[in-house]
Amino acid sequence: MDALDLDRQLCFALYSASRAMTASYKDLLAEVGITYPQYLVMLVLWEENSAPDGVTVKHLGERLQLDSGTLSPLLSRLESLGYVTRHRSAEDSRSVFIRPTAEGAAAKERAECVPARIGERTHLDSAAMPELLGTLRTLTRNLRGDPAAVTDSTAAR
Repeated sequence: MDALDLDRQLCFALYSASRAMTASYKDLLAEVGITYPQYLVMLVLWEENSAPDGVTVKHLGERLQLDSGTLSPLLSRLESLGYVTRHRSAEDSRSVFIRPTAEGAAAKERAECVPARIGERTHLDSAAMPELLGTLRTLTRNLRGDPAAVTDSTAAR
């Protein structure tokens, strides 16, 4: 096999897996009334719901590795669905806070079955999931040049 054969490319295997994973969420999230990118936003908001003002757009972008230009349309759509509210900080008008509404909280209840159903669709042993997640996180850190990644991958051996 040639080094440039498509089937030997890690990038293509990851791309294909990512597209298949995202597509597998489509029907499950239709039941919740949101898209996959909107689901990712809601996951952060549900996870960090203890902040009284909500989560800043900046923090949301950092967690999801998205810029504000990508986040803004997602947040606008979630707001029009009644899942989130946005408000500017009283202290710093440049900071915008996002928090789930009652409808957004209700969506969490409808989404709670999603991870288990996705797990079933992967046909992966549940014990293999933490290892796969760890490998993918290490790969991401390595590709981003995170110096902690070298230490993490060395310690895992």
